[in-house]
Amino acid sequence: MNKILKYAGLLAILPLFTVALTGDMAFAKPDDNTKICGDKPCKDTSDIGAAQERKKAQEEITTGKTRVPSSIPPGQLEEKGPKNLAAMQESFDEADLGSVLKLSRANVPATIPLHKGFYNGEAVYFIITDSSDKTHADTITKNQGWKVELAPPLANAPKEALSKTYMFTNGVKGNGVHGFQGEVFTSTPAQPEIYSALTSHVHVTWNEGVTPKVLDSEQAILDAQAAGEVSLQDLKVVINMPQIVWPGGQMMVKEDKTLSDETPYGGGQVLDIDLDKMTVTFIAHRGWGPDGRTIYYIVTDATPEMPANMMGVVSSPTSAKLIANSAAVDLFQFMNGIKGSGPLGFQPGVAASAPGDENYSPMWRISVIGWKDTSSAKLLETRADIDSIHKAGLIDVGLAGPMVGGDHIVNCPFIDPFQ
Repeated sequence: MNKILKYAGLLAILPLFTVALTGDMAFAKPDDNTKICGDKPCKDTSDIGAAQERKKAQEEITTGKTRVPSSIPPGQLEEKGPKNLAAMQESFDEADLGSVLKLSRANVPATIPLHKGFYNGEAVYFIITDSSDKTHADTITKNQGWKVELAPPLANAPKEALSKTYMFTNGVKGNGVHGFQGEVFTSTPAQPEIYSALTSHVHVTWNEGVTPKVLDSEQAILDAQAAGEVSLQDLKVVINMPQIVWPGGQMMVKEDKTLSDETPYGGGQVLDIDLDKMTVTFIAHRGWGPDGRTIYYIVTDATPEMPANMMGVVSSPTSAKLIANSAAVDLFQFMNGIKGSGPLGFQPGVAASAPGDENYSPMWRISVIGWKDTSSAKLLETRADIDSIHKAGLIDVGLAGPMVGGDHIVNCPFIDPFQ
């Protein structure tokens, strides 16, 4: 297969994937076969040499010469005929796309605590991963025993990209954010035109002299307010609260739960939902932050619908409102070059921010990087690497939206899967 057809094929499958990456985590333990340069995996230089050898041999076969590269296993030297040449041709084509990056623990399980809330009188189970406000991030982290990242840019999200959630500051004791009854949502993924995992908040406080009870819908809350039983206060706080189970639906659970460094992104991001233990287990994907730090992230929802469906996550059209907003941060994925564990089969992506950065956000605006000449491809681990190589004219960088049918935003909270 010639290069043009192969690259066209890569463009054709691009809508099947997407993702994001970065975090302030400990470096993952490499396997015994991984070469390390300082604290990062290196490209395997022997693979580079083999790729060059195969490419040269391919050219000689194409021109009618009979030389066979030394990197071809000895057993193949004894075989003759079209079948062997076809196998060698396929090997050459694959090698010509770039050398191989050996990255250990590229996909690992991450178990996250679930919370129970309500929507129109029925149960909703959700996770809490990020907050625009430090007080809420710290409070929720302490209460749930699992790290909630501070994401200040979420406060800039437009109203159209948010859904409203009610939090209780007193009343019936429970597992809500403030230690009282569970939160009340105003939408679920069953209402995709208005659902968002990013939630604005209203504090609900029971007035003195009133006997509190569980309020399990927005209408019940508004009725209690009208009766003078509760007071409502809008908060300038945005929290990332992706829903996992909702009335009539839930996130897709991956059928093949065996994880490896080559586990594909399709078919679901959730490995297990346990409502007895109140946990959900996601696949955490490995990548790099803007300064080359190793990070892990999960994928909960995305827009447009096509890549969301192919990854097996919630479709969230409202997220498209973030495409030109500072609440979304750039994430760069690779469509050719160094082969590896990234969503398109090449090196992992690089994010423009990481937890601990002032501009960290779990909402990622996806851009794709393509090497103009794959034979010159090399490992890019930082935002500075990308900017330098782009300035030199060696790569093309562009928004993924035109390739997937709309503005491409992915909710990819960066987490520590080992906490």
